[in-house]
Amino acid sequence: MEIIGTGFLARHLRPLADAHPRVTVLAAGVPRHPLPDSEHRREEQLVRDTLEHCRTRDRTLVFFSTVSMYGSPGCRGREDEPVVPALPYGQHKLDLEKLVRDSGVRHLVLRLGYVMGPGEPEYRLLPVLIRQLRAGRITVQRGARRDMLHVDEFVAALDLLLTAGAFDEVINLASGDCADISDVIDHLELRLGLGAERGLAGHTVSHCPSVDKLHRIVPEVAALGFGPGYFRTAIDRYLATADRADP
Repeated sequence: MEIIGTGFLARHLRPLADAHPRVTVLAAGVPRHPLPDSEHRREEQLVRDTLEHCRTRDRTLVFFSTVSMYGSPGCRGREDEPVVPALPYGQHKLDLEKLVRDSGVRHLVLRLGYVMGPGEPEYRLLPVLIRQLRAGRITVQRGARRDMLHVDEFVAALDLLLTAGAFDEVINLASGDCADISDVIDHLELRLGLGAERGLAGHTVSHCPSVDKLHRIVPEVAALGFGPGYFRTAIDRYLATADRADP
């Protein structure tokens, strides 16, 4: 496997470096939102360059998209239904998906939930929540829910998909356990022995994906421990790793 990128996901994919020799994984895109349009243009050019690289070398491209394009009224989070992204980041990724599909390059587009684990950037959800808890006050947006996927299961599921030959597909790669952020905070408070004053912000869009297609294509993912409450065990593993990493 050829891995383009040096960030969080790229580092965790290194154990697969000797597997899937005809596959190129693009793990170097725009990592978050909001960001200026210049960053979106940079990622678009990176995708175009990588597509050309794969075309000339007869390689399969794995492109990481996002479930944040889901959340509009009536949206069921399914890959085979039209989506109307509520955020510019979701529209940006949807446009890049079309670019990949129309390229003629063999590909696998994965719409990722919140992939969490050791070494993730400090601006992401869990590190931010933990810092706020330790500061004694935390802000919760009404209606916020996130599908949380530990990076170990992310790597295992990707390996299964590539082994199964799941190419020229768009697939939600997520746990299917779309947790209310208030429940996530409850669990963090329990595990960390902390309590914090909670403030409510305005309503937000929840990005809950369907995982029916994922389980249909690779039923082996059922052995990865997904199901109701998975987010709690994923957080426990995250915290245990973070504790060992702290001096």
